[in-house]
Amino acid sequence: MHLSYAGLNGIRISLDDAPSPALTADLLELRDRITSKHPAGLTDCVLGYRTLTLFFDLAELPRETLLATIRELDGVTASPQCRGRMVELPVWYAEESGHDLLPVAEHSGLSVQEVIDLHSSSSYNAYATGFAPGFCYLGDIPEVLEIPRLRTPRRIVPAGSVAIADRQTAVYPSASPGGWHLLGLCPTPLFNLELSPPGLIAVGDLVTFKPISRDEFFELGGTLM
Repeated sequence: MHLSYAGLNGIRISLDDAPSPALTADLLELRDRITSKHPAGLTDCVLGYRTLTLFFDLAELPRETLLATIRELDGVTASPQCRGRMVELPVWYAEESGHDLLPVAEHSGLSVQEVIDLHSSSSYNAYATGFAPGFCYLGDIPEVLEIPRLRTPRRIVPAGSVAIADRQTAVYPSASPGGWHLLGLCPTPLFNLELSPPGLIAVGDLVTFKPISRDEFFELGGTLM
């Protein structure tokens, strides 16, 4: 465990192991134990692939008190049963909905159907959130599908776009610029401020993708830009 400061009121915990579902579970265990001990002083907890950043109110929680708690928990690991939820997302995979399906297939030396089968038959750990509200970095995609980001990002990626880049996959929760390769569209909203929590996917969840037809996509409320 390595500790560093993140501004005047932040402490970042970094773990040495490579990103994995087990490491994510350990970070969640640390977060839960620290927040249960200091429910009033912590203002935010941000999880990354190998990090947990804690932000706190100096008036409520002195830095040295928080540091002492963190050091007491050095080496703590989560039990094998400590895992997030299973989240299944429907996806309409097609060249009409995923404009990069064919280029990804050509890059990987596979057919379009093989790309769809590989992407939809894997389970993905939710490692981190960021970029946009509701955007969650999922991994790892099968090695044969690994592909670098686009050299020139698109100005607009449609909301619900299911995409890959490097060894990661994600769903764009809203229309935004983006440089990932598009495989299809998901009709399920990923972020809703009227819900608590507003994000459908949380760090530690296990996400799978279920292929659906064009008709099913529209029946489930999907739209095309």
